Amino acid sequence: MEVEKKIRKVVKFQSLILSQPQNTIPISLLDTLARRLGLGFKQHEPGAFLLKFPHVFEVYEHPVQRILYCRLTRKALDQIRDEQEAVQAQIPDAVTRLRKLVMMSNTGRIRLEHVRIARGEFGLPEDFEYSVILKHPEFFRLVDADETRDKYIEIVGREQSLSVCAIERVREIEYRTKGIDAEDVRFSFVVNFPPGFKIGKYFRIAVWKWQRLPYWSPYEDISGYDLRSLEAQKRLEKRAVACIHELLSLTVEKKITLERIAHFRNVMNLPKRLKEFLLQHQGIFYISTRGNYGKLHTVFLREAYKRGELVEPNEVYLARRRLAELVLMSPRKAKVDAELVRYRNGFDDEDDDDSE
Repeated sequence: MEVEKKIRKVVKFQSLILSQPQNTIPISLLDTLARRLGLGFKQHEPGAFLLKFPHVFEVYEHPVQRILYCRLTRKALDQIRDEQEAVQAQIPDAVTRLRKLVMMSNTGRIRLEHVRIARGEFGLPEDFEYSVILKHPEFFRLVDADETRDKYIEIVGREQSLSVCAIERVREIEYRTKGIDAEDVRFSFVVNFPPGFKIGKYFRIAVWKWQRLPYWSPYEDISGYDLRSLEAQKRLEKRAVACIHELLSLTVEKKITLERIAHFRNVMNLPKRLKEFLLQHQGIFYISTRGNYGKLHTVFLREAYKRGELVEPNEVYLARRRLAELVLMSPRKAKVDAELVRYRNGFDDEDDDDSE
């Protein structure tokens, strides 16, 4: 099972436990609640799953009821607190990120529910509707759609300085520090192909031409342009690359699931077959599909990572890395009660002398 998938399920179980009275849950209820969450576990698998991560979940016997319960470990609770504090501390940055996200929309507004689903990726707090949107009426307003009950986030005014894309700052650095010709980097992207990727002569020429192809900025209104010509279609395709690049740059970990990118497809003029489109640009994006049976894909911005670590880490990213460390930590390093070992292996008739 891929690490990303493990962490997603761990986070769902954490939320489930924290939503229960006294932040504990009987093991006997896990099967039912896991099915409601749609986690895809078979019978008795949720309990076995939690036992794989003793640094995150603590399974214990209730002193009165004499049945097994599960709660979060102190390390897991500390990690959650650190992440929440990091998210709160960077709310001013989150406001800017959300402003830029809405500005990328071709209508100047984005569905509130789509942002809510992806709030973790953009570093928005759970109460972002109040703490980020309603608290900043000078930047946002919430409106109800005429035809549906959906709410939309609308931008109030467009600040020109926010229309600068992350890739433009990268090009500025390339131009000033490496002495690369301005025309060579004016419309280019950082391209790093994966190891073993074969680059032939004609492919190299095609990439060279594509890097120099002009395109419209993700923040530019293109509604008045004639997009029917072949040249316009090429520019529109490159603009889609720029939109996804900017979208990833606005996330706190420079990654987001493909399914959540799809939520913004219509408002950002992105292609329908997103996965196939991204695979055509493997030097810019990396799609992780290993271990999740093709059901869920995570898209990474290649240039933002080096040896699996974020090049420019932030406090939210570092807090989430601590959860990954707890998930990956060997179970042998945790004190697992013999009662739990018997539960996992199905041996209910062993002595419980070694319960420490």
